[in-house]
Amino acid sequence: MTSTAEQSSVPQETLEAIVELVGTGPVLLGGYTLAEIDAVGAIRHLQEANPDGALVTEAARSLAARNLISTDRGSDAVQIRGDLGIAISFQYRSRVTIDARVTGTEPDEPWRFILMPQPEGITLEVLIDALGIHLYSLRTAEEALERLWERLPSGDRGPQDADAKATLEASPRTALISVNRWDEQGDLDTVDLALAEQDGTCHSFVRDEQDPSRLVPAAMDEDEWRDLVTERARP
Repeated sequence: MTSTAEQSSVPQETLEAIVELVGTGPVLLGGYTLAEIDAVGAIRHLQEANPDGALVTEAARSLAARNLISTDRGSDAVQIRGDLGIAISFQYRSRVTIDARVTGTEPDEPWRFILMPQPEGITLEVLIDALGIHLYSLRTAEEALERLWERLPSGDRGPQDADAKATLEASPRTALISVNRWDEQGDLDTVDLALAEQDGTCHSFVRDEQDPSRLVPAAMDEDEWRDLVTERARP
């Protein structure tokens, strides 16, 4: 399977086979460095900073040596092959992402989790660790969400008068969840939810509608904020 930025659709027969395969268990698509991801244009719109150009050049050589990228004679378009090609094809066709960043993780654990739900009921999951390694897999939508919930703060409903700044600073385990949605014109709409676990309580905060720079208590329980994220991220 190959993928290019200009042609991101997945052939119907291939799509049906992948959906059926994911139904039998997760499909692991490998781990790639940030420079390798940048070299093929993957998740570029979600990167916090661009890697050094020399690292990207070396990453492109590494991908080419492993036959994961190639070009046709006389063409400037890069073809992305194998498992990486499958991962990037599903990313290109995604119009919504759940982007969760957590604190309190160990150095060898992922701290950022990106889910890209697909209309067919499967999800492209990307786990990013402190070294910038991106671990790709395809899972059922239900499994991907359950894996995300397990990694987020939890606890009883927080009070309605909590101070967001003080609570987030004092909490040993916090998370920022952003649900991003792009329309056909490429315009972005984002909904943010902040969580803070403290003494058996899970505080939830959303952006103030009048002043989006401020976080205000949402006082939602686990089922409520999970439903909010799930509904906002529906393909």
